[in-house]
Amino acid sequence: MNSSPPSTSLDLLRELLAFPSVTLTPNQALIERIQAVLAGAGIESTVVADPQDESRCNLFATVGPKDVPGVVLSGHTDVVPVEGQPWTVPPFAATERDGRIYGRGSADMKGFVACAVMAMVRAAGLPLKRPLHVALSFDEEIGCVGVRHLIRALEHMKPAPTLCVVGEPTLMKIGTGHKGKAAYRALCCGQAGHSGLAPRFVNAIHTAADLVAAMREVQRELAQDGPREEGYAIPYTTVHAGTIKGGAALNIVPAQCEVNFEIRNVAQDDPAQILARVLELTQARMREARAHEQALDQDLPVAAPPTVDVVNTYPGLATAADSPGVQLLSSWLPAGTGLTKVAFGTEGGLFQQQWRDTAVLVCGPGSIEVAHKADEYVEIAQIEACDAMLEKLTAYLV
Repeated sequence: MNSSPPSTSLDLLRELLAFPSVTLTPNQALIERIQAVLAGAGIESTVVADPQDESRCNLFATVGPKDVPGVVLSGHTDVVPVEGQPWTVPPFAATERDGRIYGRGSADMKGFVACAVMAMVRAAGLPLKRPLHVALSFDEEIGCVGVRHLIRALEHMKPAPTLCVVGEPTLMKIGTGHKGKAAYRALCCGQAGHSGLAPRFVNAIHTAADLVAAMREVQRELAQDGPREEGYAIPYTTVHAGTIKGGAALNIVPAQCEVNFEIRNVAQDDPAQILARVLELTQARMREARAHEQALDQDLPVAAPPTVDVVNTYPGLATAADSPGVQLLSSWLPAGTGLTKVAFGTEGGLFQQQWRDTAVLVCGPGSIEVAHKADEYVEIAQIEACDAMLEKLTAYLV
């Protein structure tokens, strides 16, 4: 481990990119390095680990007084895998060229993590009147999993912060909202049999096809008649089938088929009600198909409806554009900085549930357009812009 303190956010970012903290793998070494950087500035930090695996952990640190409301800088330390992607530079090392830093997580979102940690180091030498907190999590990329342990640990934090900035990549624009998400796994069950006698058995893939067709019908309903929330690229709730897996061989009627799907909802929609509508239409399609089949053969088997389990959910984020929090963050950014609603989920909705009176916003360096791709990068100018914003934030705390 590097024992010398980084002098800039870019220095720390170069270090962080070397940690292969892929989701569902250990991030402990990265957290320990950040702890060491903070400790070098006299800042104590608390680690909140996964109860089942201490090698995957969150970190929370505070500098300044603890009895007044302050500002939280929130980021996740995990990154998505690189396997199968055509990288032209080492993914877990910093490559600098043409004013960019390349590496997995440079945009999403180790760039912001580096800026936040170095802002705290600088703040430690100032006479702060309000506290600065840093909250770092693990396994965000699979549905904001790790941060839930941290939020439980902070349940009795008082007073609640004035502002929480989630530093996901927004090109330093202010994100005031994102949709909620619910992920589901549907198991469609049938009966294995010889395909030469296919009508005598329940085909699980056919049931899955009815489910997917119902999703598409619900999507049309939502697009045409569902509530709309302007500011999003897609201003209505979406239903999306992501993976489908079933069958063993072409000449065997499939006994099982699994469909993984999601609902990304605007604030006015309830995912549970949308799921109920999908299942209602699925069963209607199944009954219609069976009626046609029974007209040919009364002894055909009856298909069971899909069994659906909730895999993961997280709430949407909605902060009023005219809120004091937006005005405060705007004051630390260049004049004319725009507001946006982001197309991806963040931990912000969970923080908003925890701290009802806290303004939660999304703002960080880099572009989501390059996140999760080969040769992910962040513009050095974006890191500098984030540092400048955090310097003004720190001045506000003094």
